[in-house]
Amino acid sequence: MLGVKLIIFSLIVIKVTANEIKTECREFSGIPPSNLTSPSLLADLKVELVTWEGMYLLNISWAINIDASIEYLNATRILIESLAVPYHCEYNPPLATANITGSKQIWFHYLINTGSGSEFIQAANIPLAPKGICYKGVSIIVPTPKPLDVKTRTTQVPPVYSTASGLGQEAVDLTSIVIATFGCLASLIVLSCFYIIYKRFGAKLAISSSFKGCHPSPMLPVPVLVVYPAENSAFQRAVVALAEFLQWQGGCRVAVDIWQQGKIAELGPMRWLTEQAKAANRVLIVSPQAELPISYPSHLPNDCFPTPSIPASAQDLYPLVLNMVVSHAKSSRDLAKFWVVQLGDQQQYKRCGNLVPELRACKTFCVMKDLNKLCMSLHEHAQENIRISTQILKPGIVYSEKSVETLREAVEMIK
Repeated sequence: MLGVKLIIFSLIVIKVTANEIKTECREFSGIPPSNLTSPSLLADLKVELVTWEGMYLLNISWAINIDASIEYLNATRILIESLAVPYHCEYNPPLATANITGSKQIWFHYLINTGSGSEFIQAANIPLAPKGICYKGVSIIVPTPKPLDVKTRTTQVPPVYSTASGLGQEAVDLTSIVIATFGCLASLIVLSCFYIIYKRFGAKLAISSSFKGCHPSPMLPVPVLVVYPAENSAFQRAVVALAEFLQWQGGCRVAVDIWQQGKIAELGPMRWLTEQAKAANRVLIVSPQAELPISYPSHLPNDCFPTPSIPASAQDLYPLVLNMVVSHAKSSRDLAKFWVVQLGDQQQYKRCGNLVPELRACKTFCVMKDLNKLCMSLHEHAQENIRISTQILKPGIVYSEKSVETLREAVEMIK
């Protein structure tokens, strides 16, 4: 069963073609580039379920507008909520040089395996525009796969293809399938060796103390709500960098207003905050800059994710969450749900004054100093029930130095 899952998972590296245009999707853990000369928005984004031998795969489809702006298109960025790292899909040859005259749109498809449950997929063309909304998003429910008898399984793989307007489908490159299959077999052997070592010598050999990373994730990401004051664009970028780090590297499922503007508009700030706080294991309240008073300016810069504009909801949510902390102050158990995160130098905060009175009783972390401690604390409730197979296979256990440096640079920009 494990080998079959690994073979399916390897399909994410298979290339697909359309009208002699190849797309190669690879993991990308850094901040995507932005430019004033950027391509137009995606024309459309669709996600459909594909069944294969009792498993559910996601067929992610996106449409590119064929206009003058495609000369600036470098890639398409795909964010999948349950996966630790986003994907960048590059085009070869570039669409600006491809023979696609006469077409208004061209569709591309990408097949990938994910877990079950609610899934949220976002996509945008790269480089991102410095202003405005760049991403399209689609939600889908992935059912739990039904186990099948091994005897009923076949060696047939699901079709992976990309098509353009008026063009037919092309089959998957068989060479890529063979390479992916042998790669999975080798991975299965390595994982078996890890398990034997663990059973013989203990978990300490499987997880070295020299690794820098969060504590192993449970079977589902830890739900976390992030609330922050409306300060300035540099502070906003640091908050988004922290949220993205926890989402893609920290094994968390982050709820933050910048990613749920439509939901906030539908429910209103107070109801949205109440529902998200109730569903979250922890509410992370980002402390305002110590050297500046909390302010809510009437005009705020409108940057694009991951350097987004400061949404108007931030002006309402921060005072509301402070009132929520005060209402829970009488119960130490309820108050323990609220943590404070300071962005910047801890000595700088001490020099410029203490926290606002509402937050002084909350547990406090200083990023970047306490980043590893923060991640481990978010997962500490599941420490005793994590098996070695989960530690090896689950993404987001050990975060990369590049992702840490990206967050560090965003925090440094506040100064």
